[in-house]
Amino acid sequence: MTLDNWPKHIQKYLFLLKDGFFQFPYLFNSPKIMLESLLKLPIAKHFPAKSLITFNTPLCDAKMYYKEFEEGFWLITFYMNLKENIMALSGYDNNKTSDYYLLTFSVFEYKFPLKDGNALTLLSTCWTISKPNTEISSYFYKEADGKFFSIAITKEWAKENFSSKKFKERKTILNFLNGERGSYTWLDISPKAHEIGEDISRLLENETNSEDDNQKLKKKSMKLITEFFDNAFVDSRFTDNISLTNVDYLNVSKAEKIILQHMHLPFIGIEHIAKEVNTSPTKLKSNFKAVFGFSMLQYHKEKNLVLAMQLILKSDFNIQEIAVITGHDSAGRFASSFKKRFGQLPSEVRLFEV
Repeated sequence: MTLDNWPKHIQKYLFLLKDGFFQFPYLFNSPKIMLESLLKLPIAKHFPAKSLITFNTPLCDAKMYYKEFEEGFWLITFYMNLKENIMALSGYDNNKTSDYYLLTFSVFEYKFPLKDGNALTLLSTCWTISKPNTEISSYFYKEADGKFFSIAITKEWAKENFSSKKFKERKTILNFLNGERGSYTWLDISPKAHEIGEDISRLLENETNSEDDNQKLKKKSMKLITEFFDNAFVDSRFTDNISLTNVDYLNVSKAEKIILQHMHLPFIGIEHIAKEVNTSPTKLKSNFKAVFGFSMLQYHKEKNLVLAMQLILKSDFNIQEIAVITGHDSAGRFASSFKKRFGQLPSEVRLFEV
């Protein structure tokens, strides 16, 4: 695939419906090529003075701000309001250089139905870091609002700007950046990142595009980078530096989608998921752990327990109902797992909130 034949590609694949998701393809050799590929989409409108691209379709409304602070250091902020299920799929121009690493902090707000017919707004948060030439497929569900704060950097920029004073694991990080293709995901590892993201949003939406605001954005973007690396060494993925094929990454993404679609049930099993993905259980198990730092069973548990905590804090569902909603077959097992994860029983959290 090349940028030259990109218009023909999007004629065929833009919003192609597959497995219940409308495809949204883009190129990412670099931020500049990404912008070029997005501007070729028939749904895009460009506002250069604001460094803004908007997208308006029956499937989603979206806008993207972009800032090049200096060579090798960009901020790309993307907002989505989803009316249908969307799968974003990155690709690469084989004739162009690809040397950018992409660190993304994403926050999704989604509606959870309540007993009275209303809906509760809950959060789903994660971090992803991707190396050059790694094709990423991401699944997003309708009626969700998403914010993505992406930092695009080159290895050369990191060498010059990642000081040992700011980055205690500088050597390991730079060794990681020397590795082959890769994509790795962490869940909500940094509470401070939410505040930084809100600060970035406020600066962008002021629309002044002044030098002062750009300097503030640059500082906030750097703070987002340090916040990630201060909290990301919770496992050995940086030192292991495992690289998979792009097909493997696609299969892991499909496996995550299946897990999320069955959150309300007890874990459906590795064999079932591997069969759906059409790969071996052993390989999928290993690859999933390399990407997420969790086994598939652990990932299912973690997502459900985080959901349970939000429901305890924000809803009036009783504890038994929350246990059922989050796929636990008994309130006792739910309480035990919850306390192991958060240090308190669900009833203790609810009592404290009341």
